[in-house]
Amino acid sequence: MSRLIQNRVRNTFSRLKPSIALSSSTLTNNLSTSPEPSPEPLDESSEIWNVIIGRAGGDRVVSEDEVFHRLSNDPFCNRVNLSDTLLNKLLHRFRDDWRSALGVLKWAESRKAHKNHSAEAYDTAVDILGKAKKWDRMKAFVEKMKVDNTVTLNTVAKIMRRFAGAGEWEEAVNVFDRLNEFGLEKNTESMNLLLDTLCKEKRVERARSVLLELKAHIKPDAHTFNIFINGWCKTNRVEEALWTIQEMRGYGFRPCVISYTTIIKCYCLKSDFIKVYEMLSEMEANDSPPNSVTYTTIMSCLNAQKEFEESLRVAARMKRSGCEGDTLFYNCLIHTLARAGRLEEAERVFRDEMPSVNTSTYNSMIAMYCHHDEEEKAVELLREMESLKVCEPDVHTYHPLLRSCFKRGDVVEVGRLLKEMVTKHHLSLDESTYTFLIQRFCRADMCEWAYCLFEEMISQDIAPRHRTCLLLLDEVRKKSMHEAVERIEHVMRTVKLTAPVK
Repeated sequence: MSRLIQNRVRNTFSRLKPSIALSSSTLTNNLSTSPEPSPEPLDESSEIWNVIIGRAGGDRVVSEDEVFHRLSNDPFCNRVNLSDTLLNKLLHRFRDDWRSALGVLKWAESRKAHKNHSAEAYDTAVDILGKAKKWDRMKAFVEKMKVDNTVTLNTVAKIMRRFAGAGEWEEAVNVFDRLNEFGLEKNTESMNLLLDTLCKEKRVERARSVLLELKAHIKPDAHTFNIFINGWCKTNRVEEALWTIQEMRGYGFRPCVISYTTIIKCYCLKSDFIKVYEMLSEMEANDSPPNSVTYTTIMSCLNAQKEFEESLRVAARMKRSGCEGDTLFYNCLIHTLARAGRLEEAERVFRDEMPSVNTSTYNSMIAMYCHHDEEEKAVELLREMESLKVCEPDVHTYHPLLRSCFKRGDVVEVGRLLKEMVTKHHLSLDESTYTFLIQRFCRADMCEWAYCLFEEMISQDIAPRHRTCLLLLDEVRKKSMHEAVERIEHVMRTVKLTAPVK
C-alpha cells in the first residue's frame, strides 16, 4: 500500500508549486519505503511477501503462475522451512488477492514436505475464492478437494456462507444437498449450518421452509431454535422470535441466556428499554440469569444513544447481581466512563479491574486520552502495547491519534503515523480509514494528498462513499486539477459507491 501512495505522492508533488512541495517533503519521506538505518528483520512471511509483491511495481496484477515461478526460483524461498503455520500465515496475508494465494498454494504443493496441504489451507483457499466471487474457480477447487477426500464441514460452511453472502441462496442449499457426495452426513449439525447461513443473510423464511422439509428425518435441537430467534431479530420481527421461544418449549427445550439476550438486543435497537428491563426480570424469574454479554449488549446500545449515566447504572446492576464481567464488558465500561468524563475511574478499571486486556481495551483508552487532549498519554499506551506484546495495534488504534494530529495541523506527524502503520505493523487501510484521511486532507486544503489516497483506495477495490467523492470532487475543482476531476467523475459513474445520497 505505502509504495503506491509514495509513487503517486511524488508525482503529485512534482506538479505542485514549490512552497507546498517543500513543506510537504518531510511527509513524503515519512511514507518512503526506502531502507532505514536500523530496520527490523523481516519474518519469513514478510520476506516471501516481498518476493511476490515487491517486484511487481505499480498497479500490475500478478498472475498465480508468475507467483509460483517467482517463489520457485527464489533462493530464500527454496531454503525456507515451509511449515503449515507459515503457509497459513501467507494465505492470510493474501486473503484479498486470490491469484497470489493460489500461486502460494501451488508453490507449497511443489515442495516435498507439502504434497498435501493442511485442511486449514484448503479451507482458506476456498474462502478466498468465494470472497472474490470466483465461483467457477472455487467449484473446481472443491472438486479437487472431493477427489482428495479433504472436504470437511468447515469447508462446506465457508462455501455456503460465501454463496449466501453474494445472494446465491439456491447455490448454498445445493451445497447442502450434495453433502453425501463429499462423504459428509446430513444431520442436525449440518442442517443447523445451512439454517444459520440463511438466517444470517436475513433469508429466515427460506430457512423456515428448509426446516419444514427436513424436520421429518432430522431432529432440531435447542441451537436450531436459537438460530431462528437470531434470524427473526435480525429482520426486526421480534414477535416471531418470541413465538419461536414458545415453539422451542414445545419441543422440550428450555430457552437459555442466548435466546433471551438476542431478543433483548432487538428491543435495544428499537430503543424499547421498558421491554429490555422486563426481559431482564423474566430471565431472573425463569432461572436463566443475564450474563456479562447481556449487560454489555444493553450498555453498548445505551452508549450509542449517549445515555452514559443510564449505561453505568446497568453496570452497577450487573455487579449487584454477582455476575462477573469479562473483557468485553470492561472494555465497554471503560468506553462508557471515558464518554461520561470520568477519566480517573476509567484508568482505575484499566489498571486494577480488567481480567485481561486486548486491542479494543487499549483502543478505548487511547481514544479517551486523545479526546481529552492528552495525546502524550495516548502515545505512551501505544508504546506500552507494543512492548508488552499482549495484543497488536489495528487501524482503529491509530484513528484517534491521526485525528489529534489533524486537529493541531501536524500533517508531518500524520505521515509518520501512516508509515508506522504500514511498515511497522503491516496494517492495511480500510474503508473507514481512507474516508477519514481523505476528508481530513480536504479540510486541511491538501486535496492533492486526498486524491492520492482516493486513487489508492480504488486500486485496492474499496468503494468510496458517495459523499467522499462529492467532497473531493469539489476540492480538486477549486485547484483546477482537471485530470483528477475527470477521474473522480468516471469513478462515480462506473463504481458502485457505498451509502449513496438519496
